[in-house]
Amino acid sequence: MRKKVLEMLRGADGDFISGEEIGAKLDISRTAVWKHVKKLKEKGYEIISRENRGYSLQQLPDLLLPENILPELNTKIIAADNLRMIYFDCTESTNKVAKKIAVEGAAEGTVIVAEEQTGGKGRLERDFFSPKRRGILFSLLLRPNCLPKDAPKFTLLAAVALVKAMEKFNFRAGIKWPNDIIFDGRKVVGILTEMSAEIGRVNYIVVGIGINANIRRNEFPADIQNIAASLYEMNGNKKISRIKFFRAVLEEFDKLYCEVISDGFKKIFELWRKYNVTLNREVKVISAESGEIFFGKAIDIDEEGALIVEVDGERKKVYAGDVSIRTAN
Repeated sequence: MRKKVLEMLRGADGDFISGEEIGAKLDISRTAVWKHVKKLKEKGYEIISRENRGYSLQQLPDLLLPENILPELNTKIIAADNLRMIYFDCTESTNKVAKKIAVEGAAEGTVIVAEEQTGGKGRLERDFFSPKRRGILFSLLLRPNCLPKDAPKFTLLAAVALVKAMEKFNFRAGIKWPNDIIFDGRKVVGILTEMSAEIGRVNYIVVGIGINANIRRNEFPADIQNIAASLYEMNGNKKISRIKFFRAVLEEFDKLYCEVISDGFKKIFELWRKYNVTLNREVKVISAESGEIFFGKAIDIDEEGALIVEVDGERKKVYAGDVSIRTAN
C-alpha cells in the first residue's frame, strides 16, 4: 500500500494532493495515508504537507529502490517488469544471489541491486570496495541462446554500455581490456561475468557490475587511492544521482543486448575498439591460464574477445589475465 501512496505522490509531479483524495482512491483512511507518508519520510523521501492542500513529493532519496528506478525506465528485457528487480540494503554478493535465483528459474533480465556488499568480488577473486550507499552494485541475469565460448563477449557489451551511459552525463572514459572502465588512468568500474553452461549450451550468464559512484578519492583505502576513481571525481567533485546513472546504464545495456540478440556482436566489437585505451599500446601481460608474464604491443581483439598481443613478431592471444599499459620512462 505504501508503494501505491508513493505512486500517487509521484504522479502529482510536485503538486499537492490531498490525503482525502489518496485515501478515497486507495480505499484507506486519511490516518492510514498519514502513516504511510510518515514512513516514506523516514526512508528519505522529501515530502511536504500543507493544511487544506495535502502532500507534495519534492525529492526522491538517492536509493536504488525499484520504485525509484522502474517508473521511468525504458527497457525491453532488462528489468522489464516489476518482478525483475530485487533490492537489498545489504547482501554478501549480488552475483551470488543472481546465480542462486537463476538455478531456481528466475526470468531473463532480472536485476539484483544492493546498497552494500559484504563479500563483493572482482576479477581474479579480488575484493571490491563498496561502501554503503556510495556505489552502484548490481548483477544482471541473462539467458542468451549462444555457445559457451560467446560468454566473454557479454563482458565487452557491459563495458561499452557503461561508457555510453557516461557519455549521457558528458563523462569521458575509456575501456582497458577486457572490461575496466578508466578515468585519468584509474579504474571507475569493475565487471565480473560468470556463467553456467553445458557442452554447446549456456544455461545462464550473470554480469556483475560495481561502479564507484559518490566516493571521494581520499575515502578509498590507501592501497587503491592511486588506482581507483569515481563518478564523483568525473563530475567535478560533485555528487551524482545514482538513480539517474543506474537507469542510464540499464537502458544502454538493454539496447545493446537487444541488438546482439538480433544482429550478433559486430557492433559491440566496433564500439569496444572505439572506446578502448589498450590497443596500439605497449602492455605487460600476466596470463591467468599459465601465469606467464610477457611484454608486447596490443594490436586487436579477435572474434571471441581475446586480446591479440604482438611479442617479438609473434602474435599471442590472451583470453584471461592481467593486462597493464606500460608508460614511457
